[in-house]
Amino acid sequence: MLMEKRELEEKIIRYWHEFLSTLPDDSPYRLRLFHAEGWGDSPEMAQKLGELIQAGIKTATCSSVLEWEHDKEKWPEPGHLTIVLNGHGDPICIVETTEVNICAFNQVDPQFASDEGEGDRTLRYWQEAHKRFFTRALEKIGLTFSEDMPLVCERFTKIFG
Repeated sequence: MLMEKRELEEKIIRYWHEFLSTLPDDSPYRLRLFHAEGWGDSPEMAQKLGELIQAGIKTATCSSVLEWEHDKEKWPEPGHLTIVLNGHGDPICIVETTEVNICAFNQVDPQFASDEGEGDRTLRYWQEAHKRFFTRALEKIGLTFSEDMPLVCERFTKIFG
């Protein structure tokens, strides 16, 4: 397990350096912090979402304010860099957060749902899929999904990969 974690960290660092090697010496990205993660709550979901991000189809995502607060973490802000990992934990691209808004689940609009790039990209699909996802995620921390729960709605741009 420790060896796997170290190998993953090394892959991520190599990928970051591969990105930096494409930039001029004075690029401000050289001074920026990043984090790496697979998106979703399973390797299969991380694979699927990672492919959508890498293809440029998925340009938005959301997460529950309740989860961020439970974990005592601050959600991303514009400029945040993420190395996206696929379902195997391999880095596949880098995205930069461009916009963050707090919006109730039941106030998400059709354009944001489409920009999430999942399923048939309709608001109805988005609502059904995300209700299932947030119900699972919140149950794990002893909380309950509600239609008016606040979400961190994030837009991003793929900058590498």
